[in-house]
Amino acid sequence: MSVLSIDGVWKFFGGHAVLRGIDLDVRPHEVVTLIGASGSGKSTLLRCVNLLETVDDGTIHLDGDEITDPRVNVDEVRTRLGIVFQAFNLFPHMTVLDNVTLAPRQVHRVAREQAEEQAHDLLARFGLADKVRAYPDQLSGGQQQRVAIIRALATQPRLMLLDEVTSALDPQLVVEVLGIIRELKDAGMTMILTTHEMGICREISDTVCFLDEGVLLEKGPPEKIFSEPENARTREFLRSVLDSGRF
Repeated sequence: MSVLSIDGVWKFFGGHAVLRGIDLDVRPHEVVTLIGASGSGKSTLLRCVNLLETVDDGTIHLDGDEITDPRVNVDEVRTRLGIVFQAFNLFPHMTVLDNVTLAPRQVHRVAREQAEEQAHDLLARFGLADKVRAYPDQLSGGQQQRVAIIRALATQPRLMLLDEVTSALDPQLVVEVLGIIRELKDAGMTMILTTHEMGICREISDTVCFLDEGVLLEKGPPEKIFSEPENARTREFLRSVLDSGRF
């Protein structure tokens, strides 16, 4: 069974269709990367999966459960998903430890001692053991984004959604965050990510999906998408990315 099944999803803002009949299945341990120009619908698709946006047509299933059913418990669905945005969204008045343990304690009702033990393990795993008592404004951008990813991991999500998590970072800090993404893949985490970093896309993706004006025009393994794209729009996009030096 797929972890996630997106079937015929449409999303409108006003009279404009931002997503146009998207179909996509994500298998366990698969890494799916969404690429495309800004405004192509990549982030909106992730927001629909996390129920931050309501789909106008079509369905989304998580582990066989239809999460787009209006009767669904949205909070329960979100306990099974981890989402990280390009803006770090850390609570500035909380320490790193408190940011990471908040959801496990408040949403999942994990005892403080257990939540803090898990947080210490995750922070040590990703090179932030010495930042436990630090506040977000005492961290670099790369460290803040790592904490944001760790915070999402602390709830032990079934599926991770990563939305342009390196785009707000200086180039030298991108490497820090990409290292975490590589490690998550190696650990078997199921992920959907959007990115303009075509190098990491080629390296870690099992499936690459090219979106153009809300349409999923082409999908396949990275070696096929990058070497032998079938759609002319895909070829045009990849040429423009190559010319911009994002490979």
